[in-house]
Parts: sequence; C-alpha cells; structure tokens
Amino acid sequence: MFDLIPWRQRDAGMAPERSAVDLWREMDNLFDRFFGDMPWPGRSTTRQFAPALDVLENDNEFVIKAELPGVDPKEVDINLTGNLLTIKGEKKDEREETREDFHRVERSYGSFSRSFQLPCEVLEDKIEAQYKNGVLDLRIPKAEGAKRKSVKIEVKQA
Repeated sequence: MFDLIPWRQRDAGMAPERSAVDLWREMDNLFDRFFGDMPWPGRSTTRQFAPALDVLENDNEFVIKAELPGVDPKEVDINLTGNLLTIKGEKKDEREETREDFHRVERSYGSFSRSFQLPCEVLEDKIEAQYKNGVLDLRIPKAEGAKRKSVKIEVKQA
C-alpha cells in the first residue's frame, strides 16, 4: 500500500526539529512581509519606537550610546535611582493631519523606556549626557572602590 503513496524520505543530515523550526521561521517572515504594515482593529498603524543601544564598560566608566534620531533632547529623561538607570523619552509624530492615505509606514513614533541595573556604585554627580546628530552619549563614571584593579599574581613552581 505504501508503494502507491508518493513519499519523499527526509534528508538524513537534517534533524526533524530543525526543519520544523526553519519552516516556522519562514512562515513567520512570510506573514510579517505580507501583513506587517496593514492596520488591524485595535492595532496602531505605526510601529512602537524602540531605540538601538550600545552599553560599554571600561575600567573607569560605563558608556551608553542610544540612537534617538528625530527625538527632541528636551523629551529625553534620564534618571538614576540607586543603581537603576532609566532612560525615557518620546519621538513625536510629525504629521498634523488626522488621516493620510499612506502606501507604507516604516518610521516609528511613540514613547520608550529602557532601564539598566548598574553592577557597581557610580559617581552620580559626575554623570554626563550629550546629544549630537541623533545619538545620546551617556558617560557614567565608576566610584573609586568599584574600579577594576589589575594585580599581577606570581606563579610559583611546586
């Protein structure tokens, strides 16, 4: 009976779990491409704004760079409570008309909030923030006791 049913054997090199995940991902991408920008009932016609961030640490400070193009620096609020750093802001929609017939909407608007738990004490009064060309550059110096020290350890032969 099985000889009558067209049957393609799986490639022995591909695990069934892997192929199912790939199929799921491809279907997800297909639906995103097809329906991604269509307005659905109860869904905003614009995407939520989420800025890209880089968080770096060196011996003396933390450096956070946030891409905030189109965000007015006056709309950015930076707050440190204990060791919790929070960056909030809003990118406002520039359209003044109540309805326009767009073919495609890719720019995102809205409020954002990002929080980071800093792993050590910092010098709150020395924190600096600069905004230039759409990038927020935040420099957070570490407290003296929190700075990394490099100690040479001698290896003795046993």
